[in-house]
Amino acid sequence: MLSAKEVAYEVTKALDEKKGMDIKLLKIDKVSSLADYFLICTGTSNTHVKTLCDYAEHTLEQLGEPMLGREGHRGNTWELLDYGSLVIHVFTEDAREFYSLERLWADAEQVDIGDIVTEE
Repeated sequence: MLSAKEVAYEVTKALDEKKGMDIKLLKIDKVSSLADYFLICTGTSNTHVKTLCDYAEHTLEQLGEPMLGREGHRGNTWELLDYGSLVIHVFTEDAREFYSLERLWADAEQVDIGDIVTEE
């Protein structure tokens, strides 16, 4: 069984492989009981958002991680995948700017994922 951090790292790699942009991993366990981690990512289009979510879901399925829920919002401008200890948010650029989760969760610890993701 993988730790929440290992699961977050695996799905971070998966999103990076599929060209997810501006990937951020926030450790929110000290500021919220919602989850241990939020993984935030931007897709280039509504289709890309869906592709990223499908691939994240597939990756975690392979790891044996059960999904608690998946919700889409306004025609794939924002999708949320809930894995209990990890919540994945994939946005279009406009939706990410609008909801501004990083600002909302400014108290959370930003995890350094520089060794996982490839810079554009």
